[in-house]
Amino acid sequence: MATTHEVFNQAPPLTGYNAAADDLALLESVRHGGAGHGEGRLLELGARAGSPEVLEQARLAEENPPRLRTHDRFGHRIDEVEFHPAWHQLMTAAVGAGLHAAPWTDQRPSAHLLRAARFYVWSQAEAGHGCPISMTYAAVPALRAQPELAAAYEPLLASRSYDFGLRPPLAKSGLIAGMSMTEKQGGSDVRANTTRAVSVGDADGTYRITGHKWFTSAPMSDVFLTLANLEEGPTCFLLPRVLPDGARNGLRLQRLKEKLGNRSNASAELEYEGALGWRVGEPGRGVRTIVEMVNMTRLDCVLGSAAGMRAGLRHALQHTNHREAFGAVLREQPLMRNVLADLALESEAATALGLRLATALDRAQAGDQQEAALRRLGLAAGKYWVCKRGSAHAAEALECLGGNGYVEESGMPRLFREAPLLSIWEGSGNVAALDVLRALAKDPGLLDAFWAEVESASGADRRLDSAVASLRKEVTMLSDPVAGQLWARRLAERITLVFQGALLVRHSTPAVADAFCASRLGGDWGGAFGTLPTDVELATILDRASGMA
Repeated sequence: MATTHEVFNQAPPLTGYNAAADDLALLESVRHGGAGHGEGRLLELGARAGSPEVLEQARLAEENPPRLRTHDRFGHRIDEVEFHPAWHQLMTAAVGAGLHAAPWTDQRPSAHLLRAARFYVWSQAEAGHGCPISMTYAAVPALRAQPELAAAYEPLLASRSYDFGLRPPLAKSGLIAGMSMTEKQGGSDVRANTTRAVSVGDADGTYRITGHKWFTSAPMSDVFLTLANLEEGPTCFLLPRVLPDGARNGLRLQRLKEKLGNRSNASAELEYEGALGWRVGEPGRGVRTIVEMVNMTRLDCVLGSAAGMRAGLRHALQHTNHREAFGAVLREQPLMRNVLADLALESEAATALGLRLATALDRAQAGDQQEAALRRLGLAAGKYWVCKRGSAHAAEALECLGGNGYVEESGMPRLFREAPLLSIWEGSGNVAALDVLRALAKDPGLLDAFWAEVESASGADRRLDSAVASLRKEVTMLSDPVAGQLWARRLAERITLVFQGALLVRHSTPAVADAFCASRLGGDWGGAFGTLPTDVELATILDRASGMA
């Protein structure tokens, strides 16, 4: 047969790389946070995340989503979720690497920063299984509101053994935790929940819980933190899927959600039919208790969005480094260089912020109240802006590959579908922006910690200095509650951009800091990616993004 064509001018497959080694922003943030001693383990995980084996597991897990089996063949109710073996391989690796609750039992001062860096690297391979990993990480501080439960469950939540299956939790070698809060009528407004809890009157403080949950994260988890109403108000409870005597608890999985993205992970509608659980924290203080869990998962939303940006940028660089069009390699063409450099700036700024917030968590755990305040404000604002930027970044990175990026085999549609989730999860845009107002109204001193952080870069860039001065004036609008709400999104955006600008001025290269401040803070930017000023050092920015600077 005659040969009709030969394959050429196509980029080689993106596989067999180290997801940490070429990420200078990541490595520098780890060192700045005092966690350089963990760099070797980070590089090991980076090599694994970019390996052909793990990338194939990621593909299989996403292309073979979980299935709900409500009954066995005899008609017995089993409420089990079946996963492709690739899912369990990814979970085993993530738990084994300590990406879940392990930092809570690690006494090193940088344990949470190291965990954040590793979560960021590993999430670039496959994001769906990061949901139960993140929930397990976040469960510990909430559970500590009930010390006797924490003493029993925390060691198993921090265990590096992934022990999947329906057995009593305390009989397993390791546990995965989920969160079950939202209901049909309320969504983020959890005070509208109707689920009820009634004490059974025993010495263990056991309750029977009845109600419906509209969106339960990771329904195959061993234990769940959930909200139910007592006379005092919403209260937090710990529910196991299997009771201590081996009987199934009254948790009924009604159906799995058919989601835009996050397809490898199961999300369910769940009924509590007199399910047994134990109270966590004080009656009526459940929202406050579970907010500890929400804040931890918000950190992972920021890290997950940063990971998606880095993965998208890597794909865009791989394609444009090898693809020729109109007589030249794409990466060498001026407008494409502008687009790629702009994507690189957004990626590095997100990475720097996420890891700085993880550093603040470490320092807050050690008793530093200023770092605790910075984390509180930075998480709310950063959750809004970084996660919001994730979708735009994914769309532009996909477009760099043209039609090749629009087909499933490229992996780019998976990144694109995943991005909106992180903006929605743990409070969508308005919830996160309003949380900035709520935090400042409750504790105006949070701003003092923020000013101290950003003014550590004072004098290094006139556009940053001007942005800080303008923001100081603009926060006076908070005295008007209506104007404050109307301005909430802009406030969250400006806080984040100024925070990112200060980090880049202090820790990145002059080319990156200059381009970021000129575009994001100085107004010399068109809004879409690829509209950076003509005088920025594109080559230096791209070399740094490729790990060559």
